[in-house]
Amino acid sequence: MTRPDTTRAADATPADTTRPVTTRAADATPADTTSAHTAPTHTAPAYTAPADETPAAPAPAGTIRVLIADDEPMIRAGVRAVLATDPGIEVVAEAADGHEAVELVRAHRPHVAVLDVRMPRTNGIEAAAEIRRTLPATGVVMLTTFGEDDYILRALGCGAAGFLIKSGEPEELVAGVRAVADGAAYLSPKVAARVVAHLASTGAGALAGRRAAARERVAGLTPREREVLSHLGGGLSNGQIARRLHLVEGTVKAHVSSVLARLGVDNRAAAAVVAHEAGILPPPPAEQR
Repeated sequence: MTRPDTTRAADATPADTTRPVTTRAADATPADTTSAHTAPTHTAPAYTAPADETPAAPAPAGTIRVLIADDEPMIRAGVRAVLATDPGIEVVAEAADGHEAVELVRAHRPHVAVLDVRMPRTNGIEAAAEIRRTLPATGVVMLTTFGEDDYILRALGCGAAGFLIKSGEPEELVAGVRAVADGAAYLSPKVAARVVAHLASTGAGALAGRRAAARERVAGLTPREREVLSHLGGGLSNGQIARRLHLVEGTVKAHVSSVLARLGVDNRAAAAVVAHEAGILPPPPAEQR
C-alpha cells in the first residue's frame, strides 16, 4: 500500500530558508555596500557592533551618531546610558584611549566624538586635534573630571567644539552633543565661568577691564538679542531658549546668528564667554527659585 505523503506544506519550498522576522529594515538595501560599522584593522575596540552581525546601513536621517572614548569602562557605560535617553542619538562605538578613538572615528564616521581628556597612549586633546585635522566633519566634545583651565583652553584651541565637566547635569551632555552635531559650539556654564576667570588672570586685561569691554560689545545688541545671549551663557540649546522665551526655535536660531555676528565671535562658546564677562546670565527657572 502506498504510504501517505507526510511532507509538510512548509517543506514544499526548500529554497526559502531565511526567516523574514529576523531581517532588519536597514538590511533591505543590500546595494549600499558602505557599512557604518566596518571593523577597523587594529586591535578590537572596547565596544563596537558584533562581528557576526549583518552590517547596518547608515543611521536614519536625523539620528546623531556618537563615539565615546574614555579609559574607564564604567564612565563609558554612564555616558552611553545618558545619551541613550535621547532617541535621536546613537552610540556607534567606544574606545579606551585616544589612539583607538581616532581609528574608530575613521571607521565609523560619527557626527560627534565625546572624548575624555586624560587617556593612555594618546590623550583626548591630541586625539581631538587629529580628528579635527583629518576628519573635520566629526565634531568633538571634551568630557573630563578635571577643571584645570589650561586643559579647557588647550582643548578649545585644538578645535574642540564643546567642553563638559563630568560632574555636570546629564542634560548638559545631551545638549552639548546635539549642539555640536548641529555645527554649533557648547560650553557648560561651569566651564564658561572658569574660562572667564582664567582670562582675567592671564595678563590679557584686568577682570574689570574685560567686563567693561564685554558690556560695551553687548550694548550694541537689541534687547531680545541680549536676552538670547544671556541664555547662551547659561548653556542652553536653541530648543531650550525657545521654550524659555516662548519663541519658535527657528527664530532663536536667527537671533543666535545675529548675536555672533554683532559680537564678532565665531561660535556659541565664545559668545557664552562674553555673556559671563558682561554679567548678563539669566535668572534660574521659576521652579528653581
